Amino acid sequence: MNALLTELLDSGPVLTDGSWGVYLQSLGLQPGESPDVWNLTHPEMIAQVARSYVEAGSRVILTNTFGASRIMLARYGYGERAYDINNAGAQISRAAAEGKARVFASIGPSGAMLLSGDVTEEALSQAFSEQARGLVDGGAEAFVIETMSDLQEAKLAVAAARATGLPVVASMSFDSGKNKDRTMMGVTPEQAAEELSAAGADVIGANCGQGIEGYIPVCSRLRAATAKPIWIKPNAGLPQVVNGHAVYKMTPQEFSSYTQDLVKAGANFIGGCCGSSPEFIREIAQHLNKGE
Repeated sequence: MNALLTELLDSGPVLTDGSWGVYLQSLGLQPGESPDVWNLTHPEMIAQVARSYVEAGSRVILTNTFGASRIMLARYGYGERAYDINNAGAQISRAAAEGKARVFASIGPSGAMLLSGDVTEEALSQAFSEQARGLVDGGAEAFVIETMSDLQEAKLAVAAARATGLPVVASMSFDSGKNKDRTMMGVTPEQAAEELSAAGADVIGANCGQGIEGYIPVCSRLRAATAKPIWIKPNAGLPQVVNGHAVYKMTPQEFSSYTQDLVKAGANFIGGCCGSSPEFIREIAQHLNKGE
């Protein structure tokens, strides 16, 4: 196993961070605005989010670069600034971590679908490679390919990240099917574990899509399908839309009460996705520290 991952995992389950998007909305991010562009226009706000998670106890924090591929940024007129936005995102998180947390760079879906011909594999590979270069140059220590539903897109992102020599987490979003155990494209936890492992991912995971209770059986199935470490970051339940914003009703206490269930199911990295906050991370930390 990679030395960084070994170092982190030697002391037990690793606490990651929570949502960035909802936090940024509370700081003024408007519906339809790119949060990634804030790395250039509002770096102090991005640093505030990162620092808040470090102070809450996160041992791993992400970068504000989830939608920072050239393809996604082009929707906002910032496609040509992809490298700069990713580079800035990594620098901001690295500075905010102050050596107290490790920085894993976030790469999310491109927003274009291979199946429908919206984008070619070559274009995706180039976009993910550009993103990865900016993140590495900015000081990222590992990658998180996250919230993926299409295995082929996920594998292209994994390949781009692996080319840098840094460890790679590959995480799919399971939110479809009768039991909410498939991605939007029909991928099962077993398929994800097998194919992402074969693609070279160092850690296999699930994030977003649904609440924490639903990810316990998904986690168990990932654990049974691979010997690699497991990364789990569920949403804080399902949202309600209020004045154009997604509002999550689950409390930090309720969310964190499932912490040990995830540990027993095999999770090695635990955090929150949409709707979670630094308070969620503090509550999870208490459960991890007490082992209950």
